[in-house]
Amino acid sequence: MKNRFRLSAAAMSFVVCGSASASVITIETGFSSAGAQIDALAYRSLVDSAVAIPAFGYGSTTVAAYDNISNHGLFPSGSFTDIAFKSTVDFYVSPENAGSWQIRAGVDFGHGGAIFVDGVAYDYKTNDMWWAGSYSDSSQYLSINSLTLAAGYHTLNLYGIEGCCDGFQQAQYRIGGTGDFVTFSASDNLSPVPEPETHAMLLVGLGLIGFAVRNRKSNV
Repeated sequence: MKNRFRLSAAAMSFVVCGSASASVITIETGFSSAGAQIDALAYRSLVDSAVAIPAFGYGSTTVAAYDNISNHGLFPSGSFTDIAFKSTVDFYVSPENAGSWQIRAGVDFGHGGAIFVDGVAYDYKTNDMWWAGSYSDSSQYLSINSLTLAAGYHTLNLYGIEGCCDGFQQAQYRIGGTGDFVTFSASDNLSPVPEPETHAMLLVGLGLIGFAVRNRKSNV
């Protein structure tokens, strides 16, 4: 009986895992009193090290939308100062959306920061950046003005260092170079079409479930 139940559960996992959701946004913070770094790779290295060390007033969580994000707003007794900030946005580009993209991130990084897509650095700044809710001054936010994305899964990373005072942040994208920018979120219409193997996995899963049911009946 237990073995048949495990078989059915395994079959169902094949069915469920065949598709993915819209953008998944993870925010990680840690303590850092470091100043500006020499390049994008240095920002990534420093921040990755800082967020790997648990500290009171900092943390890691997922959010539904990349808007109004701050350390003190996300974590209990969240610090307003000395923040190493990392965000990860995992998203999917459908075949019809493949091609030219733009990404921008309004940040509060007093000691600068960097932006990466799929592990490649596209922009970094060492100045005090505070976008204050406006993209009118390009020195105050991180951006990728020309980005070609193929169909498939991609990852956006932001890294930054904030001395004070942990202002709210945002990240957005635009496809094709026209229209309005859209905030990355769990409802950003970047949901993938079913993965190529989904239908085959579904058939396998249903077959396994049917086998388990028939086998159970024959033993009753």
